[in-house]
Amino acid sequence: MKLKFFLIIFLFVTKISLAEEFKFEKIISLDKPWGSTFINDDILLITEKGGKIKLINIKKKNIKIIDHNLNFLEYGQGGLLDIIYKDKVVWISYTENRGNWKTSTSIAKGLFDEKKIKFENIFQADPPIDSGYHFGSRLAIKDNYLFASAGERGKGMIAQDPSKHPGSIIRIHLDGSIPKDNPKFLNKKNWLPEIYQIGVRNPQGLTLSPFDGKIYISNHGAKGGDWFGEVKKEENYGWKILGWGGKNYSGTEIGPKWKLGFTKAIQYWIPSIATSAITIYKGEEFNEWNGYALVTSLKDRSLRKLDFSDQENVKEEIVFKNKIGRIRDIQIHPSDGKLFFLSENALWLMEKN
Repeated sequence: MKLKFFLIIFLFVTKISLAEEFKFEKIISLDKPWGSTFINDDILLITEKGGKIKLINIKKKNIKIIDHNLNFLEYGQGGLLDIIYKDKVVWISYTENRGNWKTSTSIAKGLFDEKKIKFENIFQADPPIDSGYHFGSRLAIKDNYLFASAGERGKGMIAQDPSKHPGSIIRIHLDGSIPKDNPKFLNKKNWLPEIYQIGVRNPQGLTLSPFDGKIYISNHGAKGGDWFGEVKKEENYGWKILGWGGKNYSGTEIGPKWKLGFTKAIQYWIPSIATSAITIYKGEEFNEWNGYALVTSLKDRSLRKLDFSDQENVKEEIVFKNKIGRIRDIQIHPSDGKLFFLSENALWLMEKN
């Protein structure tokens, strides 16, 4: 009896000490923020789904609104989505209004300006579809390449049709031109020229690892079957032939978790945690995490840490849960390595106590 009592006390104290290992600060309130990118050590550029692009000084805690010319439509899960900055240029993914309630996951670029950014489209996911579901869409830069995730818009097997963009990973050059070593020009003659990989559902995490130079992705399953994996050229993650361990919302079966001939994810979640943005950590504040994947979630409202150095034995740990609400995005401070999160209504800072 005494042993049981002391075990309970030990577990309780351990739980509290872990909870107090980090401190959280609400930097500023926002309205449905979606994507973020550092301009410098003090300034974050963020998107709000409803159409605003905001410049946030994380030290002064003030906001400037940047005007823009994007022909966007806030429709269901769509609106302004991810944003990324490099060398005075901004790329943005968004739900483009293509007329008659048809929309696409589109990408535009423009020169950074604190007052107004004049964007020009460099990619449109075709065909445009009348649906408010599953736009994706994250952006990642590697060298002169821009990677982007395009959701399957709730259309299931469209992700197996490489003559259409929805349900695929896109790779283009930073200026929008098409790389001559994309799959279409090699072994996949029937693929659209921008497509790099097919078979994804609703991928809302995409990041470049500063360690191995690979692009990693997180993807929403249906009722279960979320996953974290690697972007692989010419390959197929299998949606909707595979169900990744999940089911349709009606409860009916979809397909096997995985089978030969399809890309196998590194980590799966059943039931769903609603995986969102990801990053591969490199920094000073949490230097013991260097090389680990940090996976945020919406429904589960958690940050998870993955040691995937041995992909046959992935080690997962919940860093925190139910601290800041649903988590949409994560950024690592470029100098000190502290973590910044977008929740449904705010920008948050996490650091060690």
